[in-house]
Amino acid sequence: MRAQSSAITPPRIAVGGTSGDTGGGPLGTVQAALGVVAFSLTFPATAWGLEGFGPWSLIAVRSILAAAVAGACLLVLRVAPPERRHWLGLAVVGAGVVLGFPLLTTLALRTSTTAHAAVVVGLLPLTTALLSALRVGTRPSRIFWIAALAGAAAVIAFTVQQSGGALTSADAYLFAALLVCAAGYTEGGRLARVMPGWQVIGWALVLCLPLTVPMAAVALSYEPVHLTAHSVTGMLWVAIGSQFLGLVVWYRGMAAIGIPKASQLQLAQPLLTLVWSVLLLGEHLPVAAPLTAAAVLVCIAVTQRARG
Repeated sequence: MRAQSSAITPPRIAVGGTSGDTGGGPLGTVQAALGVVAFSLTFPATAWGLEGFGPWSLIAVRSILAAAVAGACLLVLRVAPPERRHWLGLAVVGAGVVLGFPLLTTLALRTSTTAHAAVVVGLLPLTTALLSALRVGTRPSRIFWIAALAGAAAVIAFTVQQSGGALTSADAYLFAALLVCAAGYTEGGRLARVMPGWQVIGWALVLCLPLTVPMAAVALSYEPVHLTAHSVTGMLWVAIGSQFLGLVVWYRGMAAIGIPKASQLQLAQPLLTLVWSVLLLGEHLPVAAPLTAAAVLVCIAVTQRARG
């Protein structure tokens, strides 16, 4: 049996956001939104994890834990390996969302606040839409692009203003993370046309094990570990919540409503991250946050109604 005919049927995808506007659209929007909520907790959870783990240990162990859960699901459901032609795409997903983005943002969060790091996810929807247009030939409308650019500009202006306009040493990590994650999202959304979204991230996690297991062994031997309630909770969330469950619903959402429209839901992610940062980390919530939230929500509404 091939992976495509497993117990979970892959949803139909509208890569350009057209044919998926009916039928699976509402459910796809909900699934993508749940993924955004899960991702919005990633930076605060990473900050918690860094209280007890070194950056390299945190990345390697979280990937191994997520791969263990994903591998167990693949075994229990007796999912056959993907066709050979899909492995390169899965490698891109693994390099982008399993290793690249978590590693680069974790390194950045050693010296950056979660509020400043939120600039990455503010730019991510636009970057994902651009890469999607190049990779899978999507052609969103002019209104879509205007709204996307306006939303990205609002988020960028907000985060840059809050950081005083000064670039830090963490910015190189953040912008590199932006590019690799957008590539992983785009390739994952493309693969979700031919296999269920949970299998996309599941196989990508398993594919990375030959790298993450040795990385964990070396990192844990050099970086001290201090287990606390915060560090363990942060580790479990980034491993299970962000790295696996969040990506499962996210890829299913992209498969249902299209990569560009699903990516624009992430315009709300920086503001959600700021809320969690206040509640979980005690960071100060800027006064401009409600105004930025309103502008972002308007842009999301426009992009969701725009026809590709």
